[in-house]
Amino acid sequence: MTTRAPLPLAASAYPRRRPRGSSRGSVGRRGVTLIEILVVVALVAVVMGIAISSLSGSGSAQLRQASTRVAAAVRVAYARATAAGRVVRLVFDFGGSTIAMEETPDRHMIKKGSLSGDAADTAEDLARDAAGASAVRAPPATFEPVDLRRGAGVRTRDEEEAQDDDDKPTPVALPSKIQFWQIDVEHQPVPVRDGKAFLYFFPGGQTENASIQLRIAGVTEEDKTGFMTILVSPLTGKAKILGGRADAPKPLDESDASEVEDPGR
Repeated sequence: MTTRAPLPLAASAYPRRRPRGSSRGSVGRRGVTLIEILVVVALVAVVMGIAISSLSGSGSAQLRQASTRVAAAVRVAYARATAAGRVVRLVFDFGGSTIAMEETPDRHMIKKGSLSGDAADTAEDLARDAAGASAVRAPPATFEPVDLRRGAGVRTRDEEEAQDDDDKPTPVALPSKIQFWQIDVEHQPVPVRDGKAFLYFFPGGQTENASIQLRIAGVTEEDKTGFMTILVSPLTGKAKILGGRADAPKPLDESDASEVEDPGR
């Protein structure tokens, strides 16, 4: 008896195996693994950290630059008053974030308790002047702008050429991210936080006790790293730069003025 060999089945008769984890309609696609997601998240975190630190570093660098600029302006004004034999003052403009220098050949009497330091700048004083009740008071001095940018060493060549063209001094601007926060000068009744503040220098080599506080725009008072202070010594005109916010030491009365520790040391 002869046995027949089994006939080969057609290829279509065998079931086709699908790759594990695949389904119909997703053949050729590959899912994202957890490791890949974690890698992407880590890269995003690194990039954001670099960007934030870059912005923070830029603000801190500008804050140091602004502090140095203010200290240089103090030195220039002090030297100007001593060399020219005139009363010189620095004008700090909160609105424009600028520093200007002015001088007068006239005598100038500073009145303590006034914001500008002028001998007659209140309504009551002006009324008394108009009535002739203060004939012995010196007339108000006339201050003229002086070129501070050349002495402070912050002018570019283009600015120097523009200065030569119009011969009009321009104020020194703080870096773009820096603002005046508070300025406390000896003749002022209270610290100034808006408008203008004035710091006077005299021919005899003296100035006023002052504290000039700067901040990075937008930082809060609790963020001590966003502030720097320039303390000005009234006896030597030295400017000392400190981190954070600091108040100038003030004497209890004029007899104690010479005993106050020099903040410029």
